[in-house]
Amino acid sequence: MNERNYQKEMEKILSIVSEKGERPSLLLHACCAPCASACLMRLMEACKVTVFYFNPNITDHEEYEKRAAEVQKLIRLMNEEYRSDLSYMAGAFSPELFFETAKGLEDVPEGGERCFACYGLRLRETVMRALDGDFSYFATTLTLSPLKNAAKINEIAEGILSGIRADDPDTKLSYLPSDFKKKDGYRLSVELSEKYGLYRQNYCGCEFSKRHDLVMR
Repeated sequence: MNERNYQKEMEKILSIVSEKGERPSLLLHACCAPCASACLMRLMEACKVTVFYFNPNITDHEEYEKRAAEVQKLIRLMNEEYRSDLSYMAGAFSPELFFETAKGLEDVPEGGERCFACYGLRLRETVMRALDGDFSYFATTLTLSPLKNAAKINEIAEGILSGIRADDPDTKLSYLPSDFKKKDGYRLSVELSEKYGLYRQNYCGCEFSKRHDLVMR
């Protein structure tokens, strides 16, 4: 069984919409500005992108606001440089949602079921916002990280949308598959972070990943 190439799938979809002369609206879930930077470079020409910052896994309020400010800074700088029309949307600081989701999974190693549940939490909210905003597509920056399972992230996102379509076959929202780390995506994010002076955090955001980072140092 051949593994799916999500990067090529994304490129094919974007090529088709461009050939049609379309520029569909896309809600891009963003975990942070560094990850968003490289993703936006690949998306903003083909799509009208709104960046959705929603990460209840970030349980420290100061950290949450700092990352939110960096995403807004990135959008402002990219709009100025490329004369693009990127826009911003944010979810509320709600760590209680994460802790409820992670209940019973506290001792699971990083990259396992707790992380998958967290991806689902963020992606479900992204889908709800995309439906409310009548977006054509949704996507996530999560696949940029070399530490995250891109296949699992895509599987979760497609599963959420499939469930919604089962209840409402007329749903027009589509998912844009991705593996943004392909084609040196992560390296590009590092370069863009330096270019725009972006804050690069050293842990995903939750208390568990923070403890893991401290142990690994």
